[in-house]
Amino acid sequence: MSFPPAPPRPALPLPLPAPVHLPLPDELRLDPAEATTQIVMAIRGQVAELGRRGVVLGMSGGIDSSVTAALAARALGPARVFGLFLPDAESDPESLVTARAVASALGIRHQREDITLALTALGCYARRDAVIRTLVPGYGPGWGCKVCLSSQRLDSESLAVPLLAVQPPGGPVQRLRLPAAAYRELIAATNFKQRVRKTLEYFHADRLHYAVLGTPNRLEYDQGFFVKGGDGLADLKPIAHLYKSQVYQLGEHLGLPDTVLRRAPTTDTWSLPQSQEEFFFGVPVAVLDRLLHAFTHGHSPAAVAERLGLTVAQVERVFRDVRQKRAATRHLHLPALLVSPVPLDGPDGRAG
Repeated sequence: MSFPPAPPRPALPLPLPAPVHLPLPDELRLDPAEATTQIVMAIRGQVAELGRRGVVLGMSGGIDSSVTAALAARALGPARVFGLFLPDAESDPESLVTARAVASALGIRHQREDITLALTALGCYARRDAVIRTLVPGYGPGWGCKVCLSSQRLDSESLAVPLLAVQPPGGPVQRLRLPAAAYRELIAATNFKQRVRKTLEYFHADRLHYAVLGTPNRLEYDQGFFVKGGDGLADLKPIAHLYKSQVYQLGEHLGLPDTVLRRAPTTDTWSLPQSQEEFFFGVPVAVLDRLLHAFTHGHSPAAVAERLGLTVAQVERVFRDVRQKRAATRHLHLPALLVSPVPLDGPDGRAG
């Protein structure tokens, strides 16, 4: 059985912006060697605690999965780390090229698993496209699509609402406001991608008797930027306590190539290029690092605004957005709810 050919990937008139690297405040500076040692020791201990022989992780060519793979290779040795490349027909080809280069440089075993047929069978593309055609009747083969926000939190006081962006072959990008029901169905359809990828990670983990490594950084974990049962599912998440700028610091310390360190953070979920900022965060991640740290540690909007060269209103908008996202995505962090607790420890306090 052969895979259907991937359609040409439409491109926006301008590429995604490169990640912003601002001067780091002292509170976000790491001792990279110390942080590496701490995480390496944690991975070793947690894999042993789980009774597993090694780890599996999905590799996208981005900074988070590349740093996580490098840390795992140091912790367990390259032979006990298995990297998976999980593209579909709409993935950016550069993701696969970069991920393969990182895995080869680390000396870890790796495998490519194309998920296009699984997504087709589940109706991922068909369900998504059917929703789009209710809004753009001419939408069809060769078009690109993505969801983005109507405004950025630093630029506008107005509520950021989701927009559908579509691009016909050779034509300009068109944007229109998404009704709530259509937005939910589009997200539900594209979430198949993260869930199918995680299914394959657990398949390989089961056959190898390995644990699954999650790769979220602190911004993604704190703000709920993950799919429950998809990229939010893992046995251990070794960089979830690190801000994005700290992940970059570790990447430099670990010797990752510039192609990873300078690559713009992207969702790589839609057929049009889409940054994490325009889809979810609404703030450049380098700025959000500082604002989330300040919010978490109780700093006043006035003090933060003066330090970062922002207005108090801008800081307050982002603080509200952080608070709202934490509340709206709290359910993603919760385990299944039970009517009554089910004790799993014996009378001596030990499991079993």
